[in-house]
Amino acid sequence: MTLAEKILARHADKKKVTPGELINVRVDLILANDITAPIAIREFRRIGVDKVFDPLKIVMVPDHFVPNKDIASAEQAKIVREFAREQGIIYFEVGKMGIEHVLLPEQGLVLPGDVIIGADSHTCTYGALGAFASKLLATANPRSLWQCTLITARLILGTFRKIPSISCPNSLGIA
Repeated sequence: MTLAEKILARHADKKKVTPGELINVRVDLILANDITAPIAIREFRRIGVDKVFDPLKIVMVPDHFVPNKDIASAEQAKIVREFAREQGIIYFEVGKMGIEHVLLPEQGLVLPGDVIIGADSHTCTYGALGAFASKLLATANPRSLWQCTLITARLILGTFRKIPSISCPNSLGIA
């Protein structure tokens, strides 16, 4: 198995995962920012959920529109800030934050072997730290389990070749 497959198997309480298999995966961390979080928050409210599944497994970082350039971007940041406070979510306010994909590892929130889901195309950078990390659309509702099938790749003696394995829609990268 590839590293990604091993991580996913462990988070699905399985000894092994096989290509094309559908699995339920425990998520260690969910990431959202000031672009993606407001979309997810609106969906959260629309479906009538009162509480997030685990506020210590959700991180919100306003890093795209801060400092705010206009009222619309200030409103985006305000939605994120208020929701994070209401739910007790890990939140990095302006002045205590940075680029989300640098900040999370710096704060010890991303560790080797973790499963991280974010609504940002750069979430996959955590693969460099030995984690499985993937983008998920902001309107999806991951809660504590994530269902996926993905394609992994293996580096063999400097040659990159695809290995048929598990595939995640809208995923850009993994370890």
